[in-house]
Amino acid sequence: MPRRYLVEDYRRDAANWNIVRGVYMEAEWDPRDPVGEMDFIASVRAKDGFPTVAIAQAWLDRDDCAAVLDSHAARAFVRGVRSKPKPGQMDDARWRRGVARLAPLGLHLELQAPYAQMSEVARLAKDFPDTAIVVNHAGLPPATDRAAWRAAMTGLAACGNVSMKVSGLGNLDAAARREVTLALIDLFGTERAMFASNYPVDSLRDRFDAIWRTFDDITRGFADGERRALFHDNAMRIYRML
Repeated sequence: MPRRYLVEDYRRDAANWNIVRGVYMEAEWDPRDPVGEMDFIASVRAKDGFPTVAIAQAWLDRDDCAAVLDSHAARAFVRGVRSKPKPGQMDDARWRRGVARLAPLGLHLELQAPYAQMSEVARLAKDFPDTAIVVNHAGLPPATDRAAWRAAMTGLAACGNVSMKVSGLGNLDAAARREVTLALIDLFGTERAMFASNYPVDSLRDRFDAIWRTFDDITRGFADGERRALFHDNAMRIYRML
């Protein structure tokens, strides 16, 4: 049964962890009204002082794209927009005109797309080198046979304006989560990879504690500075929460 998940719910789930900042990720609460979603988040922030910043929704190829992006950019807490493009859409001229508006407005692009589309992401990153791009959910790796996924991630890692969010691994078993996490850190380095809970969506598969304990266990042998980058510093820098 769908229900609201509010700041008090998040704080309860995260009670065992030292959460110092938080990023709200658009939830398509009403695809017809991306501005209204940020109105709601503004009211939540006024009441709870959290989340720290937000990633908004924008349909980059729609007629109202310019007005929506202007509205998002006018809010001091909005850092970027997320898109879930269909295959081939990242090469569409109209969609790309929307992307071209982001960097001048101080916004970055979050992309949720499967690994089969990473060649499109790489082309986009090379054509828009001044636009920061964050790929969500580890590029949606498959549960088995990850050779094609790794090849796609290897090509994408060559783009210096792309960062990788390691999250949404609920479809993988423990060994695969370790493999995927370490592969992405190896490819993107501890400077362009970061961990995220994807909560509350991933609560359908995992407890908050279990997600973060997995990341903690996987990186136990890393240097303190590397762990701090993955758990804290990179998110602080990329989402400009300093």
